[in-house]
Amino acid sequence: MIPSERNCGHRLVKLNPPILTNLRVVLVRTRNPLNIGAVARAMSNFGFSQLRLVNPYELAFREARSAVGASEILAGAQEYKTIAEAVADCGLVIGATAVGGREVQHPLRGLEEAAEGARTQTGGVALLFGSEKVGLSNDDLSYCHWLLRIPTTRDHRSMNLGQAVAICLYELVRQPGPISEPRQAEIATAAELERMTAVLTEALHGCGYMTDEATRTTEEKTRRLIRRLNLSSADAELLLGMLRQISRKF
Repeated sequence: MIPSERNCGHRLVKLNPPILTNLRVVLVRTRNPLNIGAVARAMSNFGFSQLRLVNPYELAFREARSAVGASEILAGAQEYKTIAEAVADCGLVIGATAVGGREVQHPLRGLEEAAEGARTQTGGVALLFGSEKVGLSNDDLSYCHWLLRIPTTRDHRSMNLGQAVAICLYELVRQPGPISEPRQAEIATAAELERMTAVLTEALHGCGYMTDEATRTTEEKTRRLIRRLNLSSADAELLLGMLRQISRKF
């Protein structure tokens, strides 16, 4: 059976995945070019084209032989130095994690719920995947609005990177209905939220709330807090102006 078909009882149903132009697959510190190629192949299978990489270990990934039929996606992949830059144009950032023994600081959603939430976004959506060895760090996760976990077994949680991406993308395209629905207000982008994080962090330093020793931890908590507010772009701009005015007093 070809990948675009499946059996439903005695009836053969053809799947015609929609092209989700607002979704970006973001790989953070990937180590193996073959895995990057496998991700590109999965993206091509399900109709996605925007691949972004943050500090990949292997720079020769564009020639990966595992990207069967997806050479254009590899050729067009964009590289970034930081996660903030890679997701700057996105209103929703979802981090994939196996969780393990980690204390989760974000809302954790299953695949189906995560896919539904991603599909209803009119702005950019980023799916964030960490390195094959350690996944996403707590600092990486602070850029996410919420997390998703593929329901693997407790004894063997981690998956091959290409397989994990393929499962998430399949879940996105298998759902019926429109890719996105009109929203009452445009959601603030990651870039707008990051500017707010920077200004608020500066104000916290100025008023003495944030100590030098706790700077990184407090900044991570601040970044997560701002993303939990689910601000519109207009509200984010208003609040940013307020924070800048406050910051000038210190």
